[in-house]
Amino acid sequence: MTFSTDLALALPELILAGAALLLLVVGAYAPKSTGLLMIAAIGALAAAAWAAAVGPIGRGFAGGMVSDQASAFAKVAIYAASAVALPLGQKWFERQAVRNFEFPVLILLAALGMGMMASAGDLISLYIGVELQSLALYVLAAMHRDNAKASEAGLKYFVLGALSSGLLLYGASLIYGFAGSTRFDEIALAVMSGANTGVLFGLIFLICGLAFKVSAAPFHMWTPDVYEGAPTPIVAFFAAAPKLAAMVLLARVLTEGFPGAIDQWRQVLVVIALFSIFVGAFAGLAQNNLKRLWAYSSIANVGYAILGLASGNAEGVQAMLVFMVLYMVDVTGFFACLTALNRAGTPMETIDDMAGLFKQRPGMALAMTAFSLSALGLPPFSGFWAKFYVFKAAINVQEPMIQIAAVLGLVGSVVAAFYYLRLIKTMWFDTAPGQTDAIPGEARAIAYGAALFTFPLVLGALVFIDPLAHAAAAAFGLS
Repeated sequence: MTFSTDLALALPELILAGAALLLLVVGAYAPKSTGLLMIAAIGALAAAAWAAAVGPIGRGFAGGMVSDQASAFAKVAIYAASAVALPLGQKWFERQAVRNFEFPVLILLAALGMGMMASAGDLISLYIGVELQSLALYVLAAMHRDNAKASEAGLKYFVLGALSSGLLLYGASLIYGFAGSTRFDEIALAVMSGANTGVLFGLIFLICGLAFKVSAAPFHMWTPDVYEGAPTPIVAFFAAAPKLAAMVLLARVLTEGFPGAIDQWRQVLVVIALFSIFVGAFAGLAQNNLKRLWAYSSIANVGYAILGLASGNAEGVQAMLVFMVLYMVDVTGFFACLTALNRAGTPMETIDDMAGLFKQRPGMALAMTAFSLSALGLPPFSGFWAKFYVFKAAINVQEPMIQIAAVLGLVGSVVAAFYYLRLIKTMWFDTAPGQTDAIPGEARAIAYGAALFTFPLVLGALVFIDPLAHAAAAAFGLS
């Protein structure tokens, strides 16, 4: 391929990188123009999404970048979630009397890293994408500098993130050393008949590093503390786009780089999936803080997505993609509700704070009820369809280990139902301790829009999402 062809494949990344540098210069000279910077960043994300959707298909930069239906599917979803995070976060910071012109720049840089993760074709581009995304997220977690909890969250995230990056890099080094290449297609040739001991150790380290990025158990230790301490709109961003990017990257690594070792990595994924489901279900029972509660909920939901990926076929990858897209909408909407809700100027972040919400703010209560029932997996909400895809893919695999894991996953879902129903009961039937404050317009719009998507719009959306996810899964070369 020519260099111009390589640049055409990387057009979404070039748009975001150029926009981030330009906005950084503008912000340095006009730091109070946060509204203009936010609009420009949304425009850059929209342009990047368009470029990803209509861009050419192929491999560029000596195989380091892959542009296919899977990367396009992931990038459009990632950039859309990033665009939603911009007004939600910018307006929240303004209400806190904090004007950070760096906020849209960091969102763009995080989106750039996530796009590189979705298009990674070798171990080097994989690591660069992960680190670019992670460094931006570390700063975002600590962005509310006057808040001690936010600073603590950023520090914890950075320290544990450095540990996961070390695992990732060590695993990549072992794979390169024993397979003789960093490119996924060449690694696949080296492990065609199964991974040897050295490659297998490297693969396990690589999976562990990526499991940290999606907060899968037992690599979830950072998630509750960071979710609780970071600004709520930043958590809405954390819980959505980065997880999809990491899951797509994990799918690409395993299916393109190690198709001959499926029986080996499948066992690792099943163990991580079940750990995540049960840690999320049982640890969530003891939580009263909603941000910590939803952190454990996200751990459990990542377990379901990994269970779909463990199926090791196109149906399983398709199920994972559908699950992650529907989950992104749910979690963004829920944290938009938390961003909007205050009582006497104090954020409502515990289950007890939600007492009597239905009588005071029925729209918000209905939205949070929809998100809770969806996370529970109750039909006909989007969470039901997400889990339906995953369990269907797992059960269809003629592999007892996967089928048993699917049954255990259903048990975990039943256990987790307790804390979702507890929240609903508190909102609808308990007595409110005081009057809630006015609801900000942008948070209300995002929350209501996400709730409508959860049901009934999801029924129409699946008509489009399903074939797109199918085409994306087929791009990995699975049957």
